[in-house]
Amino acid sequence: MSAYEQPPLDPGAVCQRWRNRRHSWRPTGEGGFDPARYRVREMPNNLVHTARAFVRAHHYSGSWPAVRFVYGLFDTAAPPASSLVGVLALGIPTQVAVLTSVFGQLTPYEESLELNRLVLLDEVPANAETWLQARAFRLAAARGIRGIVAHSDPEPRARLTAHGPELVFPGHYGTIYQAKGMEYLGKTRPRRLTLLPDGSVLHDRAMSKVRNGERGRAGVERRLVALGARPRDETEAGRAWLEEALQAVGARDVAHGGNHRYAAGIGPRTGRRLTATSYPYPKADQRGAA
Repeated sequence: MSAYEQPPLDPGAVCQRWRNRRHSWRPTGEGGFDPARYRVREMPNNLVHTARAFVRAHHYSGSWPAVRFVYGLFDTAAPPASSLVGVLALGIPTQVAVLTSVFGQLTPYEESLELNRLVLLDEVPANAETWLQARAFRLAAARGIRGIVAHSDPEPRARLTAHGPELVFPGHYGTIYQAKGMEYLGKTRPRRLTLLPDGSVLHDRAMSKVRNGERGRAGVERRLVALGARPRDETEAGRAWLEEALQAVGARDVAHGGNHRYAAGIGPRTGRRLTATSYPYPKADQRGAA
C-alpha cells in the first residue's frame, strides 16, 4: 500500500506512522514490536528542542504547541543520533474550557492537560503507540496529572503541489484512544479554518499575534514568508500585512466539522468524575489507528 492510499475500513487492522509529514500504515497483525528494545523517557527542558524539531519535521501539522511534559520513544538498538523514534506531548490547549468542561474538579494545567501531539516514525512496528501512551500517562501521573483530554481530527488534509493536491493526512477517529479505554465525549463544534498550501492550519491565535503585534508573531511571520509572502516591514501594520500575506501564499478558508474528543483519568483513584457526557465510540468510516 502506498503512503497515500486509504487503509482498509477495519480500523483495527492498521497503525498510522509518519516521516517528513507523510503518513503510512503498519498492519497490527505484523508483529515485531519488542518492548525490551524501546524506552519511554520524559525529556528534560534542555532536550525539548530535540522533540520540537522532531515533531515539526514529521507530524502532519508541522507545528509545535504549548507543552508541559514531553515523552520520547527511544530505540535502544539505534545509534544515539537516531534513537528518538516517537514523541508524545502533554500541554496547554487553546482555551481553558477544553479542560474545565471535562474535569471540573481538577486544576487546569496543574492536574489536567491536553494530549496535543503524538507521532511515531514509519520504522516503529505496529502496536507501539498504546505502549507509549500507557507509559507516558504513568509518568505524567507521577508528576501529579490526573486528567487527560485528547482530540482526533477526522477531516482529510492535503498540501498543494505543482502536480496537484497531495494527501498529507487522511483523518482519524482516535482508535488508539478507544484501545486505551478513554471516554468518548462527542465532537467539538464545527468551525472555519485557515488552511495553508502546505496542508497546515494557521490558527486564529497565531493570526491575532500578528494583527496585534504580540509576542510570538515573528514565528508566524517567518512561517508565511517561507510559503511565499514578502517580509513585513517593522513600521507596517500587522493586520494589513497579514491580509496580504494570506492572499499571497494562497491560504484557504475551509469548513471543518469538528474533532472527536476523548478523556481519561490517570493516576490514583480519587473518586473524581468527568463533568462531560460520554457516548459510544464512533466506528463508521474510520480512517486509521493513530
